Amino acid sequence: MTRTDRGADDGSGGVLALAVLAMLATLALGVVGVGVALAERQRVVAAADAGALAAADTALGIHPGVPCVVARAVVEAHGAALVRCDLDGVVATVVASAAIAGVRVEVAARAGPPSD
Repeated sequence: MTRTDRGADDGSGGVLALAVLAMLATLALGVVGVGVALAERQRVVAAADAGALAAADTALGIHPGVPCVVARAVVEAHGAALVRCDLDGVVATVVASAAIAGVRVEVAARAGPPSD
């Protein structure tokens, strides 16, 4: 007894396996992309925090210099750009930004002595 349609399904399992592998690879790349974007965002957060702390320390006289000039140097050393630096007495507010996957992200940080 011979089957005449036996060859119609030959190789379909291999094609299905390749499709599943392609889908998993695409999903993995998406997950890695999100992880990289989150890590880059944390870098901008660290830049803003460090810039605000440096500006506040300079405003308090702990370090020499002009607070916002020092903040710019610190933010740029972290690979971000200083968008804004505001001083309210010895309280510094710094906004840093960077492009993450083509999207501009801005992060604000505030530093100064504790308030009552």
